[in-house]
Amino acid sequence: MPEGALVGTRRALLTLPLAMLAAGCATSPPAAARPAAGGSPVAGSPPAPPVPETLKFSGTTLDGATYDAAQLAGKPAVLWFWAPWCATCAGEAQSVADDQEEYAGRLTFLGVAGMGTTKAMREFVADMDVGAVTHLNDPTGKIWKRFAIFEQSTYVLLDAAGTMVTRSYLDDQQLTAALKKLVA
Repeated sequence: MPEGALVGTRRALLTLPLAMLAAGCATSPPAAARPAAGGSPVAGSPPAPPVPETLKFSGTTLDGATYDAAQLAGKPAVLWFWAPWCATCAGEAQSVADDQEEYAGRLTFLGVAGMGTTKAMREFVADMDVGAVTHLNDPTGKIWKRFAIFEQSTYVLLDAAGTMVTRSYLDDQQLTAALKKLVA
C-alpha cells in the first residue's frame, strides 16, 4: 500500500469514533436511559423513595465498610440495638437470624452493636450465627443516642415511610407479632 494511502486510512480510523459520536452512534445509551445517581433509571422506573429523617445517618459495619441508612428507605426496617456481653441479646440472636431469613426482601434487619470492643462484637456475630444481618459498630453510641436507646436489647421498628412504630424490648413472641403487622 502506498504511504499516502496508509496515512489516509489511519486518519479515517482515528476520526471514525468522532464521526459516530456526532451521528448519535455512541456506544453509551442516551442520558435519559442511563441510571441516575441513585442507581435507578431515570425514564420508565419509579423514583427512588424519599429518605426520611430517621434514616439520615451512616455508620461503619463490623467489617469496616461504610453504611448509609438511606438504603433502607421504602421498606420496613428493624434496628436491633445489642451489646456483645448481653445475655438477653444472645438469647434473641437465633430469632433475629430466623426472622431475617423469613422476611428477606420484605424488610431489612440492621444490628447496631455498642458497649463493647469491635473484636467482641465480631465474636458475638460469629458465635451467635447472625452474620446474614448487617451490623454497625457504634462504640461511641452515636446511633444509640440518635434513637434514644438507653439499654440493650432494644428494637426500633420503622415502617416503609421511615416512621418509628416501636422502640422497645420485645420478646420473641412480641417481635413475631410486630413483624407480621409491619409487613402486612
